[in-house]
Amino acid sequence: QVQLMESGGGSVQAGESLRLSCVVSRSTSTSGIPYCLAWFRQVLGKEREGVAAMTTAGATFYAGSVKGRFTVSRDSVKNTLYLQMNTLKPEDTAMYYCAAGAPVFQCGVGGNGNSAIYWGQGTQVTVSS
Repeated sequence: QVQLMESGGGSVQAGESLRLSCVVSRSTSTSGIPYCLAWFRQVLGKEREGVAAMTTAGATFYAGSVKGRFTVSRDSVKNTLYLQMNTLKPEDTAMYYCAAGAPVFQCGVGGNGNSAIYWGQGTQVTVSS
């Protein structure tokens, strides 16, 4: 079974940066077929929303609210997914989750991530003005 372990969340001031990490215990890719890796976030009272995503083939996707500030990447050797978050804003405050296993055709920032197979436990990001 595949397990995801997230880390890197915390409380920062607006304008500062954080890097979230998600260690994937086992690769979910087989036969060299690409799949989706993604970051979602959820705020109290709102539905989960996509933040950034990428296929293992290298295609990336970003929500309009974070484009230009956040960067999703991965280290295939360490089997770790990253979300570099720069110039953080108070509206970025949320619980952030990593997800893996969705097929490539469903990869993106739309939807709530129900197509994902594996999920991390979540890490809280709080940004103060």
